[in-house]
Amino acid sequence: MSSSIVIIPTYNEIENVEAIIRAVFDLQKEFHVLIVDDNSPDKTGDCVRSLQKEFDGKLFLETRMEKSGLGTAYIHGFKWAIAEGYDYIFEMDADFSHTPSDLLRLLKACENGADLAVGSRYKNGVNVVNWPMYRVLLSYGASIYVKLITGMRVHDPTAGFVCYKRHVLEAIDLDSVRFVGYAFQIEMKFRAHLKHFKIEEVSIIFRDRVLGKSKMSSSIISEAIWGVFIMKMRSLFLKNKF
Repeated sequence: MSSSIVIIPTYNEIENVEAIIRAVFDLQKEFHVLIVDDNSPDKTGDCVRSLQKEFDGKLFLETRMEKSGLGTAYIHGFKWAIAEGYDYIFEMDADFSHTPSDLLRLLKACENGADLAVGSRYKNGVNVVNWPMYRVLLSYGASIYVKLITGMRVHDPTAGFVCYKRHVLEAIDLDSVRFVGYAFQIEMKFRAHLKHFKIEEVSIIFRDRVLGKSKMSSSIISEAIWGVFIMKMRSLFLKNKF
């Protein structure tokens, strides 16, 4: 059994899901893959089921009844991976904005002492390809804002390409995580930061999706802006419960 599993949440990713699964399984080191699908109308889940025969014992599918948010999909996946005994638990997008071969670099960082490794767009400048300027400014500005509010010295706190060691996720009360959109990524890193886990950033190149549609929305942006401030206040006034 592999000690590493890559969790990939999906909703209407029929154009990408088979290719991303095969790309992970083509790596020199063995990773298992868990797809958490929110009952995609485009039959993403059916595509994964058809591949499970080919990748028996390595490809897993958890289907939820409806679209319930990125954060809850990852929490579902984290609990599943912990119960199955994996030591290294990864987050990765289905749309190839994260390069699958960089999984090896994140794993190496954790094997060399990091408690969680973050695939960072902003560790060494701005490494984003094919994003319009407004999205680059929004994302980079959000990273500065989060650092100012939380005190974390993480250059890319909204990054969704992460390797967690098992004990980090076991130490975090996953049921108390509140954010469900992209701010979920900030909250998970902040909770790890408060528990003094070692967070290491690995510089990556982030590429905008070519196929499928982005899930970004104004509500997700609002959650990130106002939610981060509220999260910081809760951490100050509810230290024993946060």
